[in-house]
Amino acid sequence: MKYLLIIGDGMADNPVPALSGQTPLERAHIPVADSLAARGRVGQVRTVPEGLPPGSDTAILSIFGCDPRRCYTGRAPLEAAAAGLRLEPGDAAYRCNMVTLEDGDMPFAEKRILSHSAGSIDGDASMTLIRDLFAAPTFREAAEAAGLSVLPSPSFRHIAMQKEASLTGLVLSPPHDHLGEQIGGILPTGCENAEVLRALMEAAHGYLDKHPVNVRRRRDGLLPANAVWFWAEGTAVRLPNFKETFGKTGGVISAVPLCHGIAALTGLEVVYVEGATGELDTNYEGKAEAAVQLLARGADFAAVHVEAPDECTHNGDLPGKLQAIEWLDSRVLAPLQRGLDAAGLGPYRLLLLSDHKTLTETRGHDGDPVPYLLYDSRRDTKSGASYCEADGARGSLLSDGTKLMEMLFQDE
Repeated sequence: MKYLLIIGDGMADNPVPALSGQTPLERAHIPVADSLAARGRVGQVRTVPEGLPPGSDTAILSIFGCDPRRCYTGRAPLEAAAAGLRLEPGDAAYRCNMVTLEDGDMPFAEKRILSHSAGSIDGDASMTLIRDLFAAPTFREAAEAAGLSVLPSPSFRHIAMQKEASLTGLVLSPPHDHLGEQIGGILPTGCENAEVLRALMEAAHGYLDKHPVNVRRRRDGLLPANAVWFWAEGTAVRLPNFKETFGKTGGVISAVPLCHGIAALTGLEVVYVEGATGELDTNYEGKAEAAVQLLARGADFAAVHVEAPDECTHNGDLPGKLQAIEWLDSRVLAPLQRGLDAAGLGPYRLLLLSDHKTLTETRGHDGDPVPYLLYDSRRDTKSGASYCEADGARGSLLSDGTKLMEMLFQDE
């Protein structure tokens, strides 16, 4: 028996007026998922425990059977683990996004944040900017005094690490939850270290705003990556070993460090796919092929994560979200089925879900339950359901997302 987990990040949503009251999952043409739903089981699951912030970190930890109420220290340490970094006691890690602040000569705190990803900046430009920033003498001196260093990533997602850092009282805000807002109310606050991080963010803006890369981006009609944003703070983390917990071997296929970090910390194989970007233009077919190859090599379990629906929603791109959902269906699920059959890998169980809702209305995350689809190739439930929020709500509610893996591996 083989087992597959497919996560369409942020594809669940609430009814959208622009879609005549449908959700993107209801409007999208997803015949493969709907066919599996009609022969499988559709329900809903609370992936984010009540009281915790809704995000891929808390949700995907739950999906992989790791209770975030016990093991969650913050998102950044999980992402650092994807690069093989383990924090020492007293160290802290932060996500260091390249972001876009509005142009103008107003004070720093009065500027609005326009994009959490600097317009989905390409990897080469992002790497150049972050490396030049931390090499600039004035900024380098301030960062070293704060014990802060950076691990560049070929995307808008960099990781910053701070030695002997105090997180007590520190309040940092996810940039994607505050798009269009003035930043004064969401800059770091709560402790002395917050003032250090805030000063570094303002200094970074002063340097990046006039960087030649951003001069070219404005000239080309692109958003400038004219600031950095620290958030997702956390300290050293340990996660339970996946094989010891569930008795299965496997790996995780994704473009985002968070998923690869969870894989590394739980002992799963980290699988990289050329052309996997975390955006709408990602290599969907490559991810499906990598999953089939992983299972063909003898692994029991393969997880495929697709970030594009979430990023499109944060960017206010509803057509892009619909396209991402449809491509997950036609370019991941469909070739997965064909590949499993062609490889003669035998029966399989497949779990499809959104990690959390990402709302078209707010462009932010929501912690309400999301629909899941569980399919077993050996059985036809004749449920006649489709994969969407409404049919999920008609099914059973799994109130604890950490039980999803047990449900997937259960031999009914």
